Amino acid sequence: MTAAATVFDYLVIGGGSGGIASARRAASHGAKVAVIESNRWGGTCVNVGCVPKKIMWTAASMAEMLHEAKGYGFDVAQKGEFNWAQLRAKRDAYILRLNGIYTSNLTKDTIELIQGHAKFVDRKTVEVEGKLYTGKHILIAVGSRAWIPNIPGAKEYGMTSDGFFELNYLPKKVAVAGAGYIAVELAGIFNALGSDVTLFIRNNEFLRSFDSVIKDSLFDQYIKAGVKIVTCANATQIVNKGTDAEKSLSITLKRVQNGVESLEVLDGFQELVWAVGRDANTEKLNLAATGVQLKKDGFIKVDEFQNTDAEGVYALGDVCGVAQLTPVAIAAGRQLSERLFNGKTNAKLDYTNIPSVIFSHPTAGSVGLTEEEARQKYEQVKIYKSKFTQMHFAMTENYGDNKPQTVYKLVCAGPEEKVVGLHIVGKASDEILQGFAVAVKMGATKADFDSTVAIHPTAGEEIVTMK
Repeated sequence: MTAAATVFDYLVIGGGSGGIASARRAASHGAKVAVIESNRWGGTCVNVGCVPKKIMWTAASMAEMLHEAKGYGFDVAQKGEFNWAQLRAKRDAYILRLNGIYTSNLTKDTIELIQGHAKFVDRKTVEVEGKLYTGKHILIAVGSRAWIPNIPGAKEYGMTSDGFFELNYLPKKVAVAGAGYIAVELAGIFNALGSDVTLFIRNNEFLRSFDSVIKDSLFDQYIKAGVKIVTCANATQIVNKGTDAEKSLSITLKRVQNGVESLEVLDGFQELVWAVGRDANTEKLNLAATGVQLKKDGFIKVDEFQNTDAEGVYALGDVCGVAQLTPVAIAAGRQLSERLFNGKTNAKLDYTNIPSVIFSHPTAGSVGLTEEEARQKYEQVKIYKSKFTQMHFAMTENYGDNKPQTVYKLVCAGPEEKVVGLHIVGKASDEILQGFAVAVKMGATKADFDSTVAIHPTAGEEIVTMK
């Protein structure tokens, strides 16, 4: 005889940022909540995403500052090589503490933690490790995973971004495949820490969803910083000419340039990182038992309120394939719980004007429409742009004639010149953008920016003094 299912008001599948945020908000309103997680608590962001990535980016940024210090009168010659293994150990210990904080907070909120893979039995019931659980409302927040292309040697000798965080050493020569922000970030980290980096991209530019001021500026600055960028390239085979202990990877590329197809072979890579895309983690859920529909790309289809096609089943975060950013999942999760458990029937996340940052070298940030998108939407568009060298680099000597450039662009629309887009590249762009994103979200105009007194001397003041 099958045991009766344990009943919850809210059953959350996925213990990542979005699922946990939604679960805790629901519990704060008195709901009986359980969260199911098959891996480490905290999801992609905490374990193999933004948090450990930011630590590695910070290490890379410190390496840059060590080279800059001489120009400011410091003799800080490095003794020995960068200790990757030591940093990894400290980073992993920090992540482990975060895992504990997540589970502790859930427990304090009287949320039941269920470890294992969830599989739908029907629209209201899931099975985990042989036990049944029923939810009056069920949230799917299982995230996504990186994939590796199906070509000879790709999986055997390559790794995803997850594997990047498992590396025990800094490779002397590394290849990164991909044109999105993850590939650009990892290439920048490796390069700043001293690796010989080659970035392979399928087209003639990277970061294609971003404004031209970001993708063009970073492309130029990466080349000047020493990153080799191989454009219009598709890997067709990876061969290891070394040993398992000391790899020497040979990568065969098919390139199409000016309509001419050619094969090119590049050798001597110790590691290869694939950052070419992500798939939704839905295959083990048995969604066929629920009526939940998937989009053509395999991500879950939802409406503006995070409803799936199955009544009482919701989805948010990376598993939906829209604005795949941790703060988006958190905000959407909290709004959903406000709607379901606090009587706010119209509560939903506004997906417009979501700020995003690339932890590249230098950093870049964007909020609102690109120039191209604005020109498609509005009849009257005016662009304000500024390019300069930040004062930080006034005394530095290590860059020669290639000091990092800062480039800012305001995209304004209509006769009132409403700011509908802001795109910035340069040191501290990640911190600068957050405040200006509030202004863009509130509908500020160019006149509002102009009327704001500048803070001097800063890079950010350029945004309110552009002519």
